[in-house]
Amino acid sequence: MSARDLIVGEAELDSQEEDESFDEETGEVRLKTNGVNGLNGHMDDSSEEEDDDDDEEAAAAIRKDFIVEDDEEPEERERKRRERKKRRREEREEEEAGLDEEDFDLIGEANPEFERRTTNEPKLKRLKRGHKEDRDEHKPKGVENIFDSEEEDEDDYHNQRQPHRADPRNQRDEFADFIEEDFDGPDGAPDDDDADIARTTGRTYTGIKDATGLDEAALEDMKEAFGEGDEYDWALNIQDQEDEAEQHVIDPEDPDAIAKGLELKDVFEPSQLAEKLLTDEDNSIRAVDVPERFQLARKPYKDLLLTDDQFKERGNWISDLLWDRKGLPSELKDPFRKAVAKVLEFMAVDEYEVPFIIQHRKDWLIHSQKIPVTPDPSNPGAPDTVLDAKKLLTHSELWRIAEFDLKFRALVEKRNALTETYTRLQDMDDFQDDILKDMLPTATTMEELQDIQDYLHFQHASRLADLAAMNASSTANGIHRRPGSSKALFERVRSSKVYGLVRAFGITADAFAQNALKEGRPHYTEDPNERPDDLADSENIMDPPDYSTGAQCLKAAKAMFAEEIFLSPRMRKLMRKAYYQDGVIDCFRTEKGLRRIDENHPYYDFKYLRNQQMRDFARQPDLFLRMIRAEEEGLVEIKIRMQNADSFRKKLYSVIESDNFSEVADAWNRERREVLDMAILKLNKIMARGVKENLKNECEDQVAQRCREEFTKRLDQAPYKPKGMQLGTIPRVLAISNGAGAFGREAVCWAWVEEDGRVLENGKFTDLFLGDPERGQEDGVDVKALVKLVERRKPDVIGLSGFSADTRKLYKLLEEIIERKDLRGAEYEDEDGIERTDKLDLVIVNDEVARLYQTSQRAMLEHPGFAPLTRYCVGLAKYLQNPLKEYAALAKDIISITLDPAQSYVPQEKIFRFLETALVDIVNLVGVEINDAVSDWYTANLLPYVSGLGPRKAQQLLKVINLNGGSVGTRAELVGDADQQRIGAVGPRVWANCASFLYIDFDSSDQDADYLDNTRVHPEDYELGRKMAADALELDEEDIEAETSENGLGAIVRKLVRDDQQEKVNDLILEEYAEQLERNFNQRKRATLETIRAELQVPYEELRDNFTLLSSEEIFTMFTGETRDTLYEGMVVPASIKKVGEDYIEARMDCGIEGTIPLSEISSRSDISPRQLFQQFQTVQAKIMYLNRKTLAATFSLREEEVRNPAKKEHDRMPGDWDDAQERADKESMKEKNDVSGRTQRVVKHPLFKPFNSAQAQEFLGSQARGDVVIRPSSKGVDHLAVTWKVSDNIYQHIDVLELDKSSQFSSGGTLKIGGKYTYTDLDELIVNHVKAMAKKVDEMMLDEKYQNGSKAETERWLSTYTEANPKRSVYAFCIDPKHPGYFFLCFKAGQHAQLQSWPVKVVPQAFELQRNMYPTSEPSLDFDGDIDAIRPAKRGRTAHKAIITPGEVVTEDVQWMRGHGTTAIQGSSTILATVAGTLVRTNKLLSIQPLRARYTPEIGDLVVGRIVSVETKRWKVDLSAPLLAHLPLSAINLPGGILRKRTATDELAIRTFFSEGDLLVAEVQSVYQDGAASLHTRSLRYGKLRNGVFMRVSGTGGGGGVVRSRRQVWTVHTANGGGEVDIVLGVNGYIWICKHSRGELVASTEEAKKMNEITRMEEAVNESMYSNRNDEIGPQTRREIARLGGCVRALVVNGVRVDEEMVMAAYTVNLEGGVDMDGVREDEYMGGEKGQRVVAAALESVKG
Repeated sequence: MSARDLIVGEAELDSQEEDESFDEETGEVRLKTNGVNGLNGHMDDSSEEEDDDDDEEAAAAIRKDFIVEDDEEPEERERKRRERKKRRREEREEEEAGLDEEDFDLIGEANPEFERRTTNEPKLKRLKRGHKEDRDEHKPKGVENIFDSEEEDEDDYHNQRQPHRADPRNQRDEFADFIEEDFDGPDGAPDDDDADIARTTGRTYTGIKDATGLDEAALEDMKEAFGEGDEYDWALNIQDQEDEAEQHVIDPEDPDAIAKGLELKDVFEPSQLAEKLLTDEDNSIRAVDVPERFQLARKPYKDLLLTDDQFKERGNWISDLLWDRKGLPSELKDPFRKAVAKVLEFMAVDEYEVPFIIQHRKDWLIHSQKIPVTPDPSNPGAPDTVLDAKKLLTHSELWRIAEFDLKFRALVEKRNALTETYTRLQDMDDFQDDILKDMLPTATTMEELQDIQDYLHFQHASRLADLAAMNASSTANGIHRRPGSSKALFERVRSSKVYGLVRAFGITADAFAQNALKEGRPHYTEDPNERPDDLADSENIMDPPDYSTGAQCLKAAKAMFAEEIFLSPRMRKLMRKAYYQDGVIDCFRTEKGLRRIDENHPYYDFKYLRNQQMRDFARQPDLFLRMIRAEEEGLVEIKIRMQNADSFRKKLYSVIESDNFSEVADAWNRERREVLDMAILKLNKIMARGVKENLKNECEDQVAQRCREEFTKRLDQAPYKPKGMQLGTIPRVLAISNGAGAFGREAVCWAWVEEDGRVLENGKFTDLFLGDPERGQEDGVDVKALVKLVERRKPDVIGLSGFSADTRKLYKLLEEIIERKDLRGAEYEDEDGIERTDKLDLVIVNDEVARLYQTSQRAMLEHPGFAPLTRYCVGLAKYLQNPLKEYAALAKDIISITLDPAQSYVPQEKIFRFLETALVDIVNLVGVEINDAVSDWYTANLLPYVSGLGPRKAQQLLKVINLNGGSVGTRAELVGDADQQRIGAVGPRVWANCASFLYIDFDSSDQDADYLDNTRVHPEDYELGRKMAADALELDEEDIEAETSENGLGAIVRKLVRDDQQEKVNDLILEEYAEQLERNFNQRKRATLETIRAELQVPYEELRDNFTLLSSEEIFTMFTGETRDTLYEGMVVPASIKKVGEDYIEARMDCGIEGTIPLSEISSRSDISPRQLFQQFQTVQAKIMYLNRKTLAATFSLREEEVRNPAKKEHDRMPGDWDDAQERADKESMKEKNDVSGRTQRVVKHPLFKPFNSAQAQEFLGSQARGDVVIRPSSKGVDHLAVTWKVSDNIYQHIDVLELDKSSQFSSGGTLKIGGKYTYTDLDELIVNHVKAMAKKVDEMMLDEKYQNGSKAETERWLSTYTEANPKRSVYAFCIDPKHPGYFFLCFKAGQHAQLQSWPVKVVPQAFELQRNMYPTSEPSLDFDGDIDAIRPAKRGRTAHKAIITPGEVVTEDVQWMRGHGTTAIQGSSTILATVAGTLVRTNKLLSIQPLRARYTPEIGDLVVGRIVSVETKRWKVDLSAPLLAHLPLSAINLPGGILRKRTATDELAIRTFFSEGDLLVAEVQSVYQDGAASLHTRSLRYGKLRNGVFMRVSGTGGGGGVVRSRRQVWTVHTANGGGEVDIVLGVNGYIWICKHSRGELVASTEEAKKMNEITRMEEAVNESMYSNRNDEIGPQTRREIARLGGCVRALVVNGVRVDEEMVMAAYTVNLEGGVDMDGVREDEYMGGEKGQRVVAAALESVKG
């Protein structure tokens, strides 16, 4: 059976003939298992109905003593039966959906290009059918068609009604003999008549009585209980009728064809099919019995057939390419050539892949010879020769041979095409071209062939045109013509008399090139009798009208001769050789590179690089690739030239000149030199381009090879070896990580992974620290939990990793816990058989795979409920258990792993191709247990890398194994077994490649099991293995025959293993046996015999190296992201100060490395304290004085003289390699430019800072997105910065930032002011709250439907056109003001005859400014109240007014509007009504009502005030004026002792001592549940219980005037009249708290916390008083000011003004300053009525002013 038949048959189900097969031994009819479910082997038949359940129940009753119990009443039984049938029908319907999809995938993966006969079935049903166009519907089938499924009749009893409970192992079903048929047809298939008779059995249960022995009464009872099975005959009959009718539907375009069914490509996009490997090409690859990687690689050359001569040429060609780099002795060159030729024979003829050759043909890769030795008199029995063996080819070289084979095929294909074209030209026009005749057969490079092709198209352009015309095509055998005017020009010269002047130069271009190459006999240059100009003026040369003067003729002739030299293949060969031998490379910076590439730029090391030879880049290929990248970015220009160009040119002059001495000869020699100069100029360009491209490819290959070697090292490591275990044993792992969290503050995640890969436990440690017994400090609670976990699970190793340098601290902590708690690993037996345990291993794990795994789709599917950091821990554990499987599971994501610093400069496709070869090598070294791969997809990921397989063939292999029963007993089964009815999963060639790498665990209890199937021994060498086993057991032929005849061919090896005699194979002498095999059978098997000997002793022994522990350098890079090139001693880096002591400073770099600054390195002035110079959290420039890469610690210096002199990288350059003069000139030039601009060079540590001027900033932002920012130095001085941001295309706004509170001249200001109005504390806050806020408003404006993209004039023209079309309507639009960045025009026209007007709209943070009024949105009809509404009439309804709308009021009747929140629509009408009272909000065409009052909607980060309404076990319920009560968990509050304290049962019992019913608190919204309920936390000193104040409830963010979200919701007011300090808390939810200020509560900033207790962590200051229910004593003055502030808030709310810090303070100030007499009574505290209105109005004016 062919694989193609399997693919087709696999996709076709439900055929009657396939449902029955004839057992030749029993004569029984057996059911087949088409469509077998891989889980339980049951038939997936979507046509089964409730009668199937009846059948099952009846069969169960029959099996149980043939008695149906009848204890229940008939009515009760009937009711239960109906319920049971209904339930099972629903379950089956749910199952069928998934099963149909599986069948659907089965079809597509097998062969999506099949076509089906037309049937009137549902689409999904038809997708299960196979096409039948090319087959007879009644064609008998044999074993090879066992899975073909041609459905000839839907009435088939076995297909539609039988349950099909076939066992996956093809066991006989107990009901399989209900029907007996006489098979008279060929191949055991039924005749057509018999088949028709068999189909008439229909859907009845005829034959059950005979099969069961039941009498009629029992059958009646059974039918009563289980039904007749014909309840759905009516539906099936309809289906049959539709099928019959549809079979007669004729395609109108093809009357002779049956309408085709639906195929996968009709349903899915081609990209989807390609992604799932379901295209026609994929199916073809599955079907062809050639290794998949060979098929893909040789696809472009699949029609190429090599001749015998080309076979020989290929071996020599590839040998020459490899030999120069081998470094072998010259006497091994001939054996090396033979080895290469033999490898090519294995690949091309035998179709063997590299792993097979390495494993089973390694003897051909080794050259061995016997060397005589001097006899030793003292040892007369010593051998007189020794065997000297040298390995000729390595793994990587075999892959190179495969790659060179493809290149040679491309070379031959192009050469054949050119040869065919030349032959056809000769046939068409009898001529001879000696250049083509001599050079075409000997061309050995693609460059030479390209030269010949260019020459062909130049020299024979007219003949090619005639040939193309004859073929009615623009190409000649695939060789495309290169059209161009220059070709036509040269053709005219060649066909005119002027060409005589070309011949007059006395030598042809090819003859000149032969002389230069010194090939053949010399050619001499002959001079004409006339001077060049005189000859050009002669009538024999001039050819009017194109060439009517001598000057024209001479110019054309020189150009023609130069072109002939330029296109001469031999001349190009000469130039190419000269370039490769003497070529040098120079790198020149461009103007753009002059500015961009400074001394800190990664490209600076080649900015002025000169005189680099080709071999220099062979040692450092990454350098040239970086130069190429810089050239692509326009920063440098790479120039390639010949080092001795002048002498080379002079040498060519001497070759082309004549030797005569005369005035005529001198004139002609001058012309010849000019022609040669013209040709060399063109040749230099094409040679430089070709050399650069070849050098680039060579450097890419070298980098890719380095990546392959590094990747091989990472793959070639066995699982972590537990102590006392064999190498290869899978360990049990406890993986721990703190991720990127701060050590001691963030939770530590862990996961326990068993050796089978199951994650049995996971969790978090939040209180993991060791106490100090001497001080009475106990360990953290989680230390005990960790100890218990280790003692319970007994891990073999603890794996640790993370994303930051703090992980090193976690490592030291765990190391100390293991030591102090004496944690030990699992027990094991030592060499003496004594059980012992060692200290538990703690390993830092390479996390490159785990980082990709934690966010991958695979991890989410495997562990959907795990947090990303927990999945990261799982990835660490699995890496320890099997690195190879983890890398293989990445598939194409392996290119995301950094293996070489220059990897990013190489195309990803090339990197993946090289890395794939490494995976193939190691996977085949390790092997794959095929049955594990069938049941475990994790192991199945290795199959595509097995020799001979690939992704497609691996899919096919697994699918067929599942169809064959789900397991493999022997390797031979993979190619099929007709006797056991097993389908071949692979073809013979693919099987030969993969057989030895797919092993099967040996089961000694299975007599059919072959021990060699569990070894690396190939089936072709099984006989050798059996013979070696027999020789080791010293069995004679009779013993062997007796053993094998009784127990099979594998009996001898099984006996060797059973008797535990494997060690005896070491006594065998294999050299003589190997010599005999080579002498008699020409088989080199010496290395193979050694492999067999090793495998007989330890099958599939672990050959990988031990698990590789990371070096200190690798750990440093993994935790910090830095390397020795990016972080080194002497480097100046930004550092954040953590702590300032009396005589030291602690600082931390951005990469997480912490260090100290001793007093001597803080400042040169000893009289100033460090605390006077620096403060906590300040960022400074520090110089690294010492860096410990193992402990991740450093020592810094802040001294100005040290910071000003950072260490510079030393470059080892030869004299002449660097253009120092150009470097000095550029520095002077840049210095002059800086001096002219008067700008001080500043360096600000911020990722957005660039040393640009305004023009450079605009150029840099030109390609960036709208809203992107550049921070740059300002020309106004060192106390200013400039911020440039992109408003729109070609529009940039420059913002001047004033820096205040600068600690030094070079540091950034602690306060940043813009325009005297906006104040920020740092650059990040300025960018987010100022620039990004304005960019957001710009986006909002430009996305508005009223925005016009054109200029102001174009916008006004649009307005005029609109009003002309709509005379009675007003219209407005926005457009950008390009002259004033940050401004827009609001252009409007109030009717057809009104004047065009425009107002400037300024973009400010969070708003638009129009005529000094602020508007939060761009809707003028809603927000620019009084400005636009007055000039444009309203639409119908209320869409244009801001007045309050009441419920039931008509909003609009216009059909263009859509209804939103707060509105409803009358059914059948366009009228929209309001459902709430509020103001109208219009968003584009959506109308909604903003209610005057609304419930608060929580958002994460909101600061809220709430009231406790109930106390539960571990949480409180809090009223926030939201639709649902909020939750405050016990774990989300500060407890006495600090935030990291474990919540205990005592805390739960004392929960009411913290908060009880009625308590008020301030908290932050931490999260929002799906139902809208909020989860709060009070883990900050700013939050907690509220005391000493007054509570107010106003409108929140829901609507109306009330509290709005602002920069500060909590602040302290220094009140007047002796009221002291008062705290105001504005809850976003509308709850307000105004209270007396307390030093212990509501600490507004970390600065105040530091002043209180001089502590770093505020949480540690939590004490019992914060949960006190007692108010402090509050004086009358304070109470008066609290009441005054409360009155201000009420006045703001009553008058509909927002409540925030600015408005409250403005109202309070106005109230204090404007306390007036009302009827002679001073009532400055009263804020109601008219006074409140005046105070609010005055407050608004003060804010606007």
